[in-house]
Amino acid sequence: MQTIIDAKKRDPLISWSEWQQYSDLFYFFIWRDIKILYKQTILGFSWAIIRPFFSMVVFSIVFGKLARMPSDGIPYPIFSFAALLPWTYFSTTINGATNSLLGKADIFTKIYFPRILLPLTSVVTPLIDMAISLGILIAMMFFYSIVPGKTCTALPLVMFLMIVSTAGFSLWLSALAVQYRDVKHAVPFLSQILMYAAPVVWPVSLVPDSLRWVYGLYPMVGVIEGFRSGLLNTTPFPWDLMTSGLIGGLIILVTGWIYFRKHEMIFTDIA
Repeated sequence: MQTIIDAKKRDPLISWSEWQQYSDLFYFFIWRDIKILYKQTILGFSWAIIRPFFSMVVFSIVFGKLARMPSDGIPYPIFSFAALLPWTYFSTTINGATNSLLGKADIFTKIYFPRILLPLTSVVTPLIDMAISLGILIAMMFFYSIVPGKTCTALPLVMFLMIVSTAGFSLWLSALAVQYRDVKHAVPFLSQILMYAAPVVWPVSLVPDSLRWVYGLYPMVGVIEGFRSGLLNTTPFPWDLMTSGLIGGLIILVTGWIYFRKHEMIFTDIA
């Protein structure tokens, strides 16, 4: 009698049964990252406030005072801080996800579990920091007497676009980082380029109307403008940017997910 053990053929997308089987492990990874996020640090969770706050101060001086960048009629500090909340989440996540597989190679090279859980963990954990920083933004809104508009009800859609697009970038970069070690060195530089390409320090109103839809394919454009419009009531809600951003974000997510799953089986050999 001869027994043949063969690899199981899987679809590019993760199966629901496999996801349910390893859901507890996913929760463990998230809880583990939350506990060690600021372990043995003096300021602890204050870092979640310090990073965007001091970036806001620098941007307010350089771009608000010196360059006199327009800010849609609201004070530049809160204009930039509202953009820095989703941007800090995005940049923190892609930097963490890029190193998620390389930093935990000693785990997934010994036992099997869906490797995609590691970069997705990096997508969930920074939401804690963003929630903490949101409290500072609300305090600034009280200080500047800014009341959210009716479009604040669309903020869950903005959050959805932010998480979807960030997850897509994270899957691409984490998979590429295992195969090409230059990626982890290039990501901080790439993050800077993507920040200035997004309307973080300048308003999207500077973009010609004829280019808005194309520019909006970069998902963070719709996310940042959606946050500003919904929370600060600066401009009409950017449904056009959200629509094109959702298209771009879903393309990045689906292609990143497929690419990750396609190369997942070789990670153990090259990690």
